[in-house]
Amino acid sequence: MVKFWNKHKWSYFFIAPSMILFFIFIAYPVAQAFLLAFQKVDLRGSTWVGLKNFQDLAQSKLFWDAMRHTFIYAVFVVLAWITSSLIVAALIQPLSNRVQSLYRGAFYLPNVTSIVIIALVWIWIFEPDYGFFNFLLTLVGLPKVLWLQDPDIALWSIVLSTILIVPGSGVVLYSAAMGAIPREYYEAADVEGANGVQKLIHITFPLLKPTTLYLTVIYTIAGFQIFERVYIMTGGGPINATTTIVQLIFQTAFSDFNYGRASAQALILFAIIATFSFIQFKFLSTDVEY
Repeated sequence: MVKFWNKHKWSYFFIAPSMILFFIFIAYPVAQAFLLAFQKVDLRGSTWVGLKNFQDLAQSKLFWDAMRHTFIYAVFVVLAWITSSLIVAALIQPLSNRVQSLYRGAFYLPNVTSIVIIALVWIWIFEPDYGFFNFLLTLVGLPKVLWLQDPDIALWSIVLSTILIVPGSGVVLYSAAMGAIPREYYEAADVEGANGVQKLIHITFPLLKPTTLYLTVIYTIAGFQIFERVYIMTGGGPINATTTIVQLIFQTAFSDFNYGRASAQALILFAIIATFSFIQFKFLSTDVEY
């Protein structure tokens, strides 16, 4: 043990600042949230209540509505983002490296733009009287739509505002992964008389499974953690029609000051994300190497 310490002590010295920050700002808050989930915590103090917070959530219609809204948003956004990223990456792949870099930068640019700015732009686009979408509808003789004011379509409007933006990270990663596939595979397929669709199904898609797994996991996490866009565009309304689980956690903690129930909601969200990630790793993990 002493010999090991003498050999590696400087390694631990250099990583110590990062580990200290990790425990202070990540590990400790997570452990504290776990404990708070089993307590009734408000401005007056805390009391141990066991599973009562979880029992109250199981009987809360607002909680289940928020879970349903979050699930709908995550499913449609993940499917749309994976599909659009793959299509765009495939379209720019035959171009020269310089043109590919130009398109990658163009698609990645929205990723460095504040989500608040993007949400404000979409509020203008969905504006019922002078918004761009309703302007297009009037051009073809259709009535105006209350995109963010109608409880029946407000959530779908937010989904639409998200899926219409092709994620630059997916385009960049898929484009790089396609460029790394050896051309010999496609040449062999040409010799066998395979067409373009067969090449995609039997060569490109299988070899892109590691990238697809990574993007599916991070997009699923982002989908379940949706907050800023909803908070800016609708505030969870109208009539809680767009309330998501993260927004409900925020509201429960910082509006209702019920930190115990908010921590219980956060733990449930963590469990759901972990479950989905496990399932995705189970079905999309692969041993393909190239």
